[in-house]
Amino acid sequence: MAETLPETMIAVGFDAPGGPEVLRPAPQPVPQPGAGQVLVRVAYAGVNRPDVVQRQGFYPPPPGASPIPGLEISGIVVALGAGVDTVLPGQPVCALVSGGGYAEYCLAEAEHCLPVPEGLPLDQAAALPETLFTVWHNVFERGYAREGETILVHGGTSGIGSMAIMLGKLFGLTVIVTCGGADKCAAALQIGADHAIDYKAQDFVEEVKRITGGQGVELVLDMVAGDYVARNLQCLREDGRHVTIAVQGGVRAEINMAHVMVRRLTLTGSTLRPRSNGFKALLAQEIAQSAWPLVESGALRPIMDQTFALADAAAAHARMEAGSHIGKIVLKAG
Repeated sequence: MAETLPETMIAVGFDAPGGPEVLRPAPQPVPQPGAGQVLVRVAYAGVNRPDVVQRQGFYPPPPGASPIPGLEISGIVVALGAGVDTVLPGQPVCALVSGGGYAEYCLAEAEHCLPVPEGLPLDQAAALPETLFTVWHNVFERGYAREGETILVHGGTSGIGSMAIMLGKLFGLTVIVTCGGADKCAAALQIGADHAIDYKAQDFVEEVKRITGGQGVELVLDMVAGDYVARNLQCLREDGRHVTIAVQGGVRAEINMAHVMVRRLTLTGSTLRPRSNGFKALLAQEIAQSAWPLVESGALRPIMDQTFALADAAAAHARMEAGSHIGKIVLKAG
């Protein structure tokens, strides 16, 4: 029997950009699924750095996306839009969404949903899509990572960093990470990193050279940009690849292009949110085939930090901005 849906729901948004305190719960109409979409009764929503940047006013949602923050959810499908035959009402799913996650109900493209396997708690399911889609695309598709290679990942205890460690190890990479402080380095090693460099106490360029015997790494996953780029390039071996996924250290970088030419380096990067639904659907298919079996078997589980009530989203953002979290922060909506 179909679930009777309310007309309104609680969602967390903001009227004007600002600090975490601008986030507040308020009633909103429950959205209606369009063609190809499903409506999910949200159990948990992941909190990600782009949500913080959006709240600060620097990352507006793409055209047509919900202005409510939240890029990943888990929950139960409660309504189908026209033409949907891949997902069933009552099915537990997690999904990558382009916005709207901080709410009791959220729309998702049916093709961007992944089934929650038995044994995977819904809080963990909500912590997977954004980092898994981002790391899979940037490390393995854009970065061409191959078994036996070495990768340098900045921010090793972040949601992205912890996912990069785990996926990298599952697919045969040697993983070097940077972290701020001895405690975070210890946590990164516990997650599975082969080496953890305290960037506050050590020069990561020199440490990478020491660890790799002067060879350098094949791949850098960069979320800092700014003045890190030139230093990252010094960490790369010949034919190395540099993939940027965030610009927390600034959007401008000065690099030696002769160095790039002589050593045949590749620089690329991407942002996932504005990509087309079709692109994300193809990415979801590849993840379902290549990475999701590891979730189903229990080999891949997100590193969880803390769970906040949906109404306490401001506290969740404050924790993320404080930088003390290790792994994923989620909001409990259901």
